[in-house]
Amino acid sequence: MQLTFLGTSCMVPTKERNVCSVFLSYTNEGILFDCGEGTQRQMNIAGIKRTSVTKVLISHWHGDHVSGLVGLIQTMGNDEMPPTIEIFGPRGTEEHINHMMKMCSFESRVNIKIFEIDIIGVEKVFENKEFIIEAAPLNHTTPCVAYAFVEKDRRRIDMTYLKKLGVPEGKHLQPLHDGKSITYKGKHIDVEKATSIIQGKKIAYVMDTAMCNGAIDIAKDADVLICESAYTGQLDEKAKMYKHLTARQAAEIASRANVGRLYLTHFSQRYNTTAEICDDAKEIFPNTTCATDFMKVKV
Repeated sequence: MQLTFLGTSCMVPTKERNVCSVFLSYTNEGILFDCGEGTQRQMNIAGIKRTSVTKVLISHWHGDHVSGLVGLIQTMGNDEMPPTIEIFGPRGTEEHINHMMKMCSFESRVNIKIFEIDIIGVEKVFENKEFIIEAAPLNHTTPCVAYAFVEKDRRRIDMTYLKKLGVPEGKHLQPLHDGKSITYKGKHIDVEKATSIIQGKKIAYVMDTAMCNGAIDIAKDADVLICESAYTGQLDEKAKMYKHLTARQAAEIASRANVGRLYLTHFSQRYNTTAEICDDAKEIFPNTTCATDFMKVKV
């Protein structure tokens, strides 16, 4: 599981930072959190195949979070085997995508599946055998949601234990992965003795919002919280006006939610460096890092 920060700027890109997007690589899934303008170029520089995107999780429909989506879809459609892409977003997402696809003239060969999210608290919006995606409402100037990628616990087979019993590797061990005991050549193999539980990881993604319960609830016990931090605490009134978070508020969310690591992003162009932002957050939550474009994080 690896995160790549593709853009860490707020509304305006700078020479050092593109606008918002984060890519999560997990087994056969490529999950893109937001898709600001220039995202597919950033993916190209980072060595990420654009056709590897399977899901796009849109926080809200401000341009710095979605303006790269139509170009990405057009590029993905050039593949010999056009893929399916699932797009999640707040209410109004289907209408926005319909308008977006009409503003450019090209034959869309990508199979787009749209999932609109209109919820009150933290809710599950996707699930398969390996992971869950949760969403929660935020408090911004337009409908906005936060996301959590929650890996399910899985079992690791203890081959040292099994080989002592004369049990080799092979497909016959699949039930152990599924939490079931097996019988091999008359020997009963107890799943509790032959396996151990590996706890799944959780990544939370909180973008443009004022301080709210949804941000804290979605981040609860996350191993990694990716959180917007447009301003330092000195610009608290500006943050309130535009419904954004300061570095100190992001750190407070991480602390109250019992997060493992906090990665700040979505910085205002007014800051030439993020040193002041990082110092501000670390006073409350020491395990804080200010992300940079193309930073890779193994989770």
